[in-house]
Amino acid sequence: MWTRRRFLETASALPLVGGFIGADAVPRDARDDAGARGKRRDFFRELGVRPFINAAGTYTAMTASLMPREVMDAIAYASEQYVMLDELHDKVGERIAALVKSEAAMVTSGAASALTLGTAAVLTGTDRQKIIDLPDLTAMKSEVIIQKAHRFGYDHAIRNCGVRLVEVETRDDLERAITDKTAMMAFYNNNNKEGRIPDEEFVQLGKKHAIPTFNDAAADVPPVENLWKYTAMGFDLVTFSGGKGLRGPQSAGLLLGRRDLIAAARLNAPPNGNTVGRGLKVNKEEMLGMLVALELYLQKDHAEERREFDRRAETIRSSAAALTGVTAEVFVPEVANHVPHVRISWNAAARGMTAADVVKTLRDGDPSIGTRADGDALVVGVWMMRPGEDKIVARRLRDVLDRKPRATASASASPMPPPAYRD
Repeated sequence: MWTRRRFLETASALPLVGGFIGADAVPRDARDDAGARGKRRDFFRELGVRPFINAAGTYTAMTASLMPREVMDAIAYASEQYVMLDELHDKVGERIAALVKSEAAMVTSGAASALTLGTAAVLTGTDRQKIIDLPDLTAMKSEVIIQKAHRFGYDHAIRNCGVRLVEVETRDDLERAITDKTAMMAFYNNNNKEGRIPDEEFVQLGKKHAIPTFNDAAADVPPVENLWKYTAMGFDLVTFSGGKGLRGPQSAGLLLGRRDLIAAARLNAPPNGNTVGRGLKVNKEEMLGMLVALELYLQKDHAEERREFDRRAETIRSSAAALTGVTAEVFVPEVANHVPHVRISWNAAARGMTAADVVKTLRDGDPSIGTRADGDALVVGVWMMRPGEDKIVARRLRDVLDRKPRATASASASPMPPPAYRD
């Protein structure tokens, strides 16, 4: 049985991967057995909230990923005992740092939180007065350099600390932009190919001018190697989302990097009060859940998982492509969400429905299915589906696309989020 004693014994005996994982673990008590599950309250039904098959991806608005049973076991375990939060922070951070080959690490309340705390760390160091003063930068550096092509919808998390973002395009631009006010250089990993200064050169420039570099790689797992690729490359700070490919708590994330900067980030974070990060609280359940999720992810057979994703994508592609006038292809985004997706397109006028219409019809149908529209195409993500749901999605999608033409509904009726990197 997965008991409290077994949990503690396993955790202390195995300092690295697998410390909190039992492949044959069973639920902790009778509340989780098959009979009890049938008697559990259906909270979503009570509230009138409708679950759906996630055929889109790890979107925050769609509650990202589902946590494995072992993660929920760890969360339940933590919920029944008190510990000192800083002590748990220390120990979990040490374990995570060892797992991902980083000098230091901490669990944050998401990747956006990590952006704020990492920026604060660079600005304040361990100076208690500066930590209190943020975002008043009177006695601190006040500018962060970022490539113009790397401006994105989450850089507000950096600006929370009061800094001004200085946009550059070329290497020469960047070196000219460096002044005594320059605190940090920010990099948006998803746009590595779009900016004119690639990651390795960006890091080299940071080292040359002794300016910390921060890489936002929130949605860039898989591949698993990314968890240590960017710190090994030389980035001083790197962040990953915890609730996407890692399948940890959606409200958790990882901040990795230099020991001194992680220590400073911790001082800007709870349980410390009167800081810019006081509201970015991570509870003991999320810390432990994030650690176990990471351990599980590192132990996973990633090649086998990729084969399963390929199989799901082909099931959906072939089903849609069998319809006259429908084109379907499998594609894999180069950086973020680097897993198979299916892009499906058709002549909207001839078929009497747009991609947004299909998104809404699938969401409103039974079973409800969440997808997304990307311009004139429908995009189906397969990696957040549960086993067997690819066949359900393929069948429902074919039924919807095979209907007789009808008047199109307003595209604005779609309840799914617009295409986005990690939202």
